[in-house]
Amino acid sequence: MSGGIPLSELAEVVRSKNAGPYELTLDIIFREKEGFDLARRSGIFTPALFARLYRIPEDRVLRVIEFPAALAVKATIVRPCASGDLGDSDVYGAQQHGPLLDIVVPRGESE
Repeated sequence: MSGGIPLSELAEVVRSKNAGPYELTLDIIFREKEGFDLARRSGIFTPALFARLYRIPEDRVLRVIEFPAALAVKATIVRPCASGDLGDSDVYGAQQHGPLLDIVVPRGESE
């Protein structure tokens, strides 16, 4: 992993949850300020990243917000179907964080 650090090593919490019946919120809360700052400086938390991870068009990523005071990044995406709708396999949206674990944060040694 010379090219980066797995998000799972930097984050204390990686979770997903409903943000209403049509949206899903993805939360990443970092263990330490240094890890949050490293990830933030890398610029990886973009709508394009979440679109790629969730295989959705970028316009279905509604927002990506950094919360320095909480050492957190939050993204909101449009759910593939409404919560509880026919075909929904996760009514609470609590099992949708898996793709986030594939994130590798660049080390930033060139900075």
